[in-house]
Amino acid sequence: MLPSLSQTLARVRPSATIAASTRAAELKREGHSIVSLSAGEPDFDTPDFIVAAATKALSEGKTRYAPAGGIPELREAIARKLKRDNNTDLPPANIAVTCGAKQAIYNALVASLNPDDEVIVPAPYWVSYPDMTTLAGGTPVIVETKAAHNFLLTPEALEESLTENTRWLILNSPSNPTGAVYTKKDLQALGEVLARHPRIGVISDEIYEHLIYGDVPFVSFAEACPQLLERTLVVNGVSKAFAMTGWRIGYAAGEASLIKGMNVLQSQSASSATTFCQWAAVAALDSDMSFFAPMLKAFRERRDFITQALNEIPGLSCAVPQGAFYVFPSCTELVGRTTEQGTRIEDDQALCLYALEQAGVAMVHGEAFGASPYLRCSYACSMEQLSDATTRLTKAFAMLS
Repeated sequence: MLPSLSQTLARVRPSATIAASTRAAELKREGHSIVSLSAGEPDFDTPDFIVAAATKALSEGKTRYAPAGGIPELREAIARKLKRDNNTDLPPANIAVTCGAKQAIYNALVASLNPDDEVIVPAPYWVSYPDMTTLAGGTPVIVETKAAHNFLLTPEALEESLTENTRWLILNSPSNPTGAVYTKKDLQALGEVLARHPRIGVISDEIYEHLIYGDVPFVSFAEACPQLLERTLVVNGVSKAFAMTGWRIGYAAGEASLIKGMNVLQSQSASSATTFCQWAAVAALDSDMSFFAPMLKAFRERRDFITQALNEIPGLSCAVPQGAFYVFPSCTELVGRTTEQGTRIEDDQALCLYALEQAGVAMVHGEAFGASPYLRCSYACSMEQLSDATTRLTKAFAMLS
């Protein structure tokens, strides 16, 4: 008989976003008509010049093991990107290439957390932050934010959450799931709090950096608070803006000893990110981003459409997101209602299940992100799919009494 599963694993939940997307795919394969608003990946193809760079690397035999921390050419490209786009000057030795931004965060937590260490996670949060903290042996401390504050962590809430065991604060801007964006002033206010607590670092998840709409520009935490650069780990990757989710290339940039520790972990786990994919990422990061304008325009149009459409559905209330490609409507008025079969909708998870079964629309419940009752809907799909989904939801929710 195999050994039993670990106690650590028993405390970890499966990814709710992956579970929702997987279930939607299963129903499609069974012949059901499903519109998925659950996936967090662009529906655009990877740009041709990036594919060409990967093909060139393959043809040149760049298929062997890479250094654990990434090929020098990619680390140099990341350093150029940080200086060019984020006014942050770090040498390639302070950069680690990973199998996606998720692994960068996980490796950082494993490399730095000891028993009883705490990680501040503002809610709503990306579903993996608390569970990765738990897997790394730390304790996630969930700090609720308010819709009235655009779901942004305030300096007062941060200060109140800190203890002698606090090791990290995880920030995500633009946010998954809310689309909220921290301004430079917002980040500097948080930095003033952290400046008084020198033992605490910041993991700044900036994977949606380029997906910004409106007048609020993206500002990296390292750029807003350069005095905290030695305590900041910038995490990013090529998945979202470059439509490279399946290529699995992320990176982290920060203090040299942490990066070295992360590379040790990488050498004993994944070994390295895929070599030819790293060469594709060099082409992506060194590009002029001219390909991105049509993609951003499409996302903005989709955002405007789905926000208006959801707000027109009785029982839903939806703020306009400033970034990323998600909306996060409140469904408070629908919880507690009853289906035609007499089943009471107890919470947002039950509402998502009802929407999937009754309307064929896949979403992720807000509780998975630490906020309830809400729904996370991705608009990284076609306008036709968004129109179909909102029409279906309108009919399905109207059947609740």
